[in-house]
Amino acid sequence: MSKAAPARPPAAPHPPGLFSELKVSAHLMTLDAGLFCVVQTPGGPRADPAAALPGVRISLPPGGDARGAVRILAFRPDGWLAGAADAALVRVDEGPAQILVTIYQAPGSTESAPRLQVLRLAEEAARPAASAVAAPPAAAPPPAVAPAAASAPVTRPQMLAHMQIRGDVAAQLGEWIGERGSQRWIEGFVINPPSPLTPGEIEYQGLLGRDWLSPWVEGGQLCGSRGMALPLLGLRVRLRGAAAEGFACHYHVSFVDGTQQGPLEDGALAQSPNLAAVEAFQVLLTPREPAPAKGKAGARRAR
Repeated sequence: MSKAAPARPPAAPHPPGLFSELKVSAHLMTLDAGLFCVVQTPGGPRADPAAALPGVRISLPPGGDARGAVRILAFRPDGWLAGAADAALVRVDEGPAQILVTIYQAPGSTESAPRLQVLRLAEEAARPAASAVAAPPAAAPPPAVAPAAASAPVTRPQMLAHMQIRGDVAAQLGEWIGERGSQRWIEGFVINPPSPLTPGEIEYQGLLGRDWLSPWVEGGQLCGSRGMALPLLGLRVRLRGAAAEGFACHYHVSFVDGTQQGPLEDGALAQSPNLAAVEAFQVLLTPREPAPAKGKAGARRAR
């Protein structure tokens, strides 16, 4: 008579605190062809600084987009909509199409979920023309701000912009980017600051609609959009930290209606009175004059 095999001990539970169940709700949103902006309505629950909740994600539903008719761009690099200042652009070339809206809340949260508002930015979403990527010049000029970097090889363009019809264009800091007088707008841009500046020492912001500014982004990040046919209506640039003490930032902006603005500095907003789109701009960084040191002779004269 054979003995019964001993029963296996129950599986050990997961260590406490290793997993945290969030409160999650998901919704399918159907959109017609067009360009839309999804934002949180003002007055909603504020995200907790530590947990960054509640948060919202806009994405394609399971199965993706077989037709390739939907493009989604969030203004934050991590893709989250964490407050009223964040937004996502959704372009639908062939409608109707669905997007997935997922809302994440803290465990046991009793607050109402963030409410979203969908703004139509374009009545129709015509397919954009095929864009050509303009290669950076073979022999780029030296950076506008760093004499020491003139002998160093340029590994990437200091400025990139996505232009209507033409696509991506590149330039070095101090040059004009875009085409003045072309009446082709810029959708978005990136500034890669040269040495000795670090990405965190330069910030820029775009005007996307009347009284509607994108979040500030730091060097190396996209401001505005790319391939969404949404023009920039204005912009501003500023320096931070040691860069603001050592350099002055000035910029000139040209608009499709012929308006020219500049030189502007210190985060001043460049925009056309008619809210015309930006067609080109130039950013100049120049070293500041060192403050004169007070010597003994100056001290005696002060007496």
